[in-house]
Amino acid sequence: MNKTANYQFTIVVPVYNEEDNIYMLEERLSTYLPTALYSSCVLFVNDGSKDKSLERIKEICGRNKDFFYIDLAKNSGLSAAMKAGIDTAQSPFVGYMDADLQTTPEDFNLLLADIDTYELVMGIRANRKDSAFKKMQSKIANGFRRMMTGDNVQDTGCPLKVLQTPCAQKIPFFTGMHRFMPALVMLQEGQIKQIPVRHFPRVAGVSKYHLWNRLVSPFIDCFAYRWMKKRYINYAIANHNIED
Repeated sequence: MNKTANYQFTIVVPVYNEEDNIYMLEERLSTYLPTALYSSCVLFVNDGSKDKSLERIKEICGRNKDFFYIDLAKNSGLSAAMKAGIDTAQSPFVGYMDADLQTTPEDFNLLLADIDTYELVMGIRANRKDSAFKKMQSKIANGFRRMMTGDNVQDTGCPLKVLQTPCAQKIPFFTGMHRFMPALVMLQEGQIKQIPVRHFPRVAGVSKYHLWNRLVSPFIDCFAYRWMKKRYINYAIANHNIED
Protein backbone atom coordinates (compact mmCIF):
# COMPACT_ATOMS: atom_id res chain seq x y z
CA MET A 1 0.00 0.00 0.00
CA ASN A 2 1.22 3.50 -0.85
CA LYS A 3 1.54 5.19 2.56
CA THR A 4 0.76 8.65 1.18
CA ALA A 5 -2.86 7.47 0.79
CA ASN A 6 -3.17 7.71 4.58
CA TYR A 7 -2.77 11.49 4.44
CA GLN A 8 -4.71 14.38 2.93
CA PHE A 9 -1.66 16.36 1.82
CA THR A 10 1.72 15.24 0.45
CA ILE A 11 4.64 17.69 0.30
CA VAL A 12 6.97 16.78 -2.57
CA VAL A 13 10.57 17.91 -2.08
CA PRO A 14 12.88 17.30 -5.07
CA VAL A 15 16.51 16.98 -3.97
CA TYR A 16 19.67 17.21 -6.03
CA ASN A 17 22.98 17.59 -4.20
CA GLU A 18 21.52 19.33 -1.14
CA GLU A 19 23.31 17.39 1.62
CA ASP A 20 23.92 20.55 3.65
CA ASN A 21 20.18 21.30 3.78
CA ILE A 22 18.75 17.87 4.64
CA TYR A 23 18.91 18.19 8.42
CA MET A 24 17.48 21.72 8.30
CA LEU A 25 14.67 20.38 6.09
CA GLU A 26 14.00 17.72 8.70
CA GLU A 27 13.75 20.34 11.43
CA ARG A 28 11.49 22.72 9.51
CA LEU A 29 9.20 20.03 8.09
CA SER A 30 8.86 18.03 11.31
CA THR A 31 7.96 21.25 13.12
CA TYR A 32 5.37 22.16 10.49
CA LEU A 33 3.53 18.85 10.11
CA PRO A 34 1.69 18.93 13.48
CA THR A 35 0.39 22.42 12.63
CA ALA A 36 -0.69 21.69 9.04
CA LEU A 37 -4.33 22.38 8.11
CA TYR A 38 -4.58 18.84 6.70
CA SER A 39 -2.96 15.60 7.81
CA SER A 40 0.33 15.80 5.95
CA CYS A 41 3.41 13.80 4.97
CA VAL A 42 6.66 14.56 3.18
CA LEU A 43 7.87 12.79 0.04
CA PHE A 44 11.52 13.43 -0.84
CA VAL A 45 12.48 12.76 -4.45
CA ASN A 46 16.22 12.17 -4.74
CA ASP A 47 17.11 13.19 -8.28
CA GLY A 48 20.32 11.18 -8.69
CA SER A 49 22.31 13.20 -6.14
CA LYS A 50 26.06 12.65 -6.22
CA ASP A 51 26.70 13.81 -2.64
CA LYS A 52 25.35 12.41 0.66
CA SER A 53 21.79 13.64 0.08
CA LEU A 54 20.27 10.17 -0.35
CA GLU A 55 22.12 8.80 2.69
CA ARG A 56 20.78 11.64 4.83
CA ILE A 57 17.27 11.38 3.38
CA LYS A 58 17.15 7.71 4.35
CA GLU A 59 18.41 8.64 7.81
CA ILE A 60 15.73 11.24 8.50
CA CYS A 61 12.97 9.09 6.99
CA GLY A 62 14.01 6.35 9.38
CA ARG A 63 13.28 8.51 12.41
CA ASN A 64 10.22 10.44 11.17
CA LYS A 65 7.09 8.36 10.64
CA ASP A 66 5.58 10.89 8.21
CA PHE A 67 8.68 11.16 5.97
CA PHE A 68 9.02 9.02 2.83
CA TYR A 69 11.30 9.02 -0.19
CA ILE A 70 11.74 7.76 -3.72
CA ASP A 71 15.11 7.59 -5.44
CA LEU A 72 15.34 8.21 -9.18
CA ALA A 73 17.71 5.89 -11.05
CA LYS A 74 19.59 8.86 -12.51
CA ASN A 75 19.60 12.64 -12.46
CA SER A 76 16.61 13.62 -14.62
CA GLY A 77 16.00 17.28 -13.80
CA LEU A 78 13.51 19.23 -11.72
CA SER A 79 10.48 18.63 -13.96
CA ALA A 80 11.03 14.86 -13.87
CA ALA A 81 11.55 14.86 -10.10
CA MET A 82 8.36 16.87 -9.59
CA LYS A 83 6.39 14.58 -11.88
CA ALA A 84 7.70 11.48 -10.13
CA GLY A 85 6.62 12.87 -6.77
CA ILE A 86 3.21 14.01 -7.99
CA ASP A 87 2.55 10.69 -9.73
CA THR A 88 3.54 8.79 -6.58
CA ALA A 89 1.32 10.80 -4.21
CA GLN A 90 -2.10 9.32 -3.45
CA SER A 91 -3.38 12.02 -1.08
CA PRO A 92 -6.19 14.35 -2.26
CA PHE A 93 -3.80 17.31 -2.30
CA VAL A 94 -0.15 17.56 -3.26
CA GLY A 95 2.31 20.38 -2.71
CA TYR A 96 5.82 21.25 -3.76
CA MET A 97 8.75 23.09 -2.22
CA ASP A 98 12.44 23.38 -3.00
CA ALA A 99 15.09 21.81 -0.80
CA ASP A 100 17.01 25.10 -0.55
CA LEU A 101 14.67 26.42 2.20
CA GLN A 102 14.26 29.82 0.57
CA THR A 103 10.57 29.34 1.36
CA THR A 104 9.17 27.91 4.59
CA PRO A 105 6.71 25.01 4.91
CA GLU A 106 4.73 27.04 7.45
CA ASP A 107 3.38 29.10 4.55
CA PHE A 108 1.71 26.01 3.07
CA ASN A 109 -1.18 26.77 5.45
CA LEU A 110 -1.76 30.05 3.61
CA LEU A 111 -2.19 28.09 0.40
CA LEU A 112 -4.12 25.13 1.83
CA ALA A 113 -6.84 27.43 3.13
CA ASP A 114 -8.15 27.81 -0.45
CA ILE A 115 -7.27 24.47 -2.05
CA ASP A 116 -10.88 23.21 -1.89
CA THR A 117 -11.90 26.06 -4.22
CA TYR A 118 -8.91 26.29 -6.58
CA GLU A 119 -7.09 23.57 -8.50
CA LEU A 120 -3.80 25.40 -7.90
CA VAL A 121 -2.88 27.79 -5.10
CA MET A 122 0.62 29.18 -5.43
CA GLY A 123 2.93 31.58 -3.69
CA ILE A 124 4.32 34.92 -4.77
CA ARG A 125 7.75 35.59 -3.26
CA ALA A 126 7.34 38.77 -1.21
CA ASN A 127 10.48 40.82 -0.53
CA ARG A 128 12.50 38.36 -2.58
CA LYS A 129 15.98 37.75 -1.12
CA ASP A 130 17.91 37.22 -4.36
CA SER A 131 20.54 39.27 -6.17
CA ALA A 132 19.42 42.14 -8.40
CA PHE A 133 20.71 40.26 -11.45
CA LYS A 134 18.75 37.13 -10.54
CA LYS A 135 15.57 39.14 -9.95
CA MET A 136 16.03 40.93 -13.27
CA GLN A 137 16.33 37.61 -15.13
CA SER A 138 13.15 36.34 -13.47
CA LYS A 139 11.28 39.56 -14.24
CA ILE A 140 12.16 39.33 -17.93
CA ALA A 141 11.34 35.60 -18.12
CA ASN A 142 8.02 36.05 -16.26
CA GLY A 143 6.99 38.94 -18.51
CA PHE A 144 7.73 37.01 -21.70
CA ARG A 145 5.96 33.90 -20.37
CA ARG A 146 2.83 35.90 -19.45
CA MET A 147 2.76 37.39 -22.94
CA MET A 148 3.07 33.94 -24.56
CA THR A 149 0.70 32.01 -22.29
CA GLY A 150 -1.75 34.60 -21.00
CA ASP A 151 -1.64 33.02 -17.54
CA ASN A 152 -1.33 36.38 -15.71
CA VAL A 153 0.78 34.68 -13.04
CA GLN A 154 3.11 37.07 -11.26
CA ASP A 155 5.78 34.60 -10.04
CA THR A 156 5.61 31.19 -11.66
CA GLY A 157 9.05 30.35 -10.30
CA CYS A 158 7.95 30.54 -6.66
CA PRO A 159 8.81 27.12 -5.21
CA LEU A 160 5.71 26.86 -3.03
CA LYS A 161 2.59 25.45 -4.66
CA VAL A 162 -0.41 23.31 -3.69
CA LEU A 163 -2.60 21.45 -6.16
CA GLN A 164 -5.58 19.15 -6.17
CA THR A 165 -3.91 15.83 -6.94
CA PRO A 166 -6.20 14.69 -9.81
CA CYS A 167 -5.47 17.95 -11.62
CA ALA A 168 -1.73 17.74 -10.90
CA GLN A 169 -1.51 14.20 -12.24
CA LYS A 170 -3.12 15.23 -15.53
CA ILE A 171 -0.51 17.91 -16.22
CA PRO A 172 1.55 16.94 -19.30
CA PHE A 173 5.04 17.37 -17.84
CA PHE A 174 8.21 17.38 -19.85
CA THR A 175 11.62 18.98 -19.39
CA GLY A 176 11.29 22.63 -18.44
CA MET A 177 7.53 22.55 -18.06
CA HIS A 178 7.57 23.04 -14.28
CA ARG A 179 7.78 26.73 -15.16
CA PHE A 180 4.40 26.49 -16.92
CA MET A 181 2.42 24.71 -14.21
CA PRO A 182 -0.20 27.50 -13.91
CA ALA A 183 -0.67 27.66 -17.68
CA LEU A 184 -0.98 23.87 -17.83
CA VAL A 185 -3.61 23.91 -15.09
CA MET A 186 -5.50 26.52 -17.11
CA LEU A 187 -5.55 24.12 -20.09
CA GLN A 188 -7.71 21.89 -17.88
CA GLU A 189 -9.96 24.89 -17.16
CA GLY A 190 -8.62 24.87 -13.61
CA GLN A 191 -8.77 27.91 -11.33
CA ILE A 192 -5.63 29.50 -9.85
CA LYS A 193 -5.05 31.71 -6.83
CA GLN A 194 -1.83 33.56 -5.96
CA ILE A 195 -0.89 34.42 -2.37
CA PRO A 196 2.21 36.29 -1.08
CA VAL A 197 4.61 34.07 0.89
CA ARG A 198 7.88 34.73 2.66
CA HIS A 199 11.23 34.36 0.93
CA PHE A 200 14.65 33.86 2.53
CA PRO A 201 18.29 33.87 1.40
CA ARG A 202 19.87 30.51 0.68
CA VAL A 203 21.98 29.56 3.71
CA ALA A 204 23.57 26.30 2.49
CA GLY A 205 24.37 24.56 -0.77
CA VAL A 206 24.55 26.24 -4.15
CA SER A 207 21.92 27.21 -6.69
CA LYS A 208 21.45 24.84 -9.64
CA TYR A 209 20.27 27.70 -11.85
CA HIS A 210 22.22 29.98 -14.17
CA LEU A 211 21.55 32.27 -17.13
CA TRP A 212 20.66 29.42 -19.50
CA ASN A 213 18.10 27.59 -17.38
CA ARG A 214 16.65 30.73 -15.78
CA LEU A 215 16.30 32.91 -18.87
CA VAL A 216 17.25 31.40 -22.24
CA SER A 217 15.69 27.97 -21.82
CA PRO A 218 12.30 29.34 -20.61
CA PHE A 219 12.12 31.53 -23.72
CA ILE A 220 12.48 28.45 -25.90
CA ASP A 221 9.99 26.49 -23.77
CA CYS A 222 7.35 29.19 -24.32
CA PHE A 223 7.16 28.21 -27.96
CA ALA A 224 6.84 24.54 -26.99
CA TYR A 225 3.92 25.47 -24.75
CA ARG A 226 2.21 27.46 -27.53
CA TRP A 227 2.55 24.46 -29.85
CA MET A 228 1.09 22.12 -27.24
CA LYS A 229 -1.74 24.49 -26.30
CA LYS A 230 -3.13 24.36 -29.84
CA ARG A 231 -3.13 20.57 -29.74
CA TYR A 232 -4.12 19.91 -26.14
CA ILE A 233 -7.04 17.48 -25.72
CA ASN A 234 -9.43 18.23 -22.89
CA TYR A 235 -12.55 16.13 -22.38
CA ALA A 236 -15.16 15.29 -19.75
CA ILE A 237 -17.27 12.11 -19.65
CA ALA A 238 -20.98 12.99 -19.47
CA ASN A 239 -22.33 9.50 -18.76
CA HIS A 240 -21.32 5.84 -18.58
CA ASN A 241 -22.49 2.34 -17.68
CA ILE A 242 -19.13 0.96 -16.56
CA GLU A 243 -20.02 0.62 -12.87
CA ASP A 244 -22.86 -1.35 -11.30
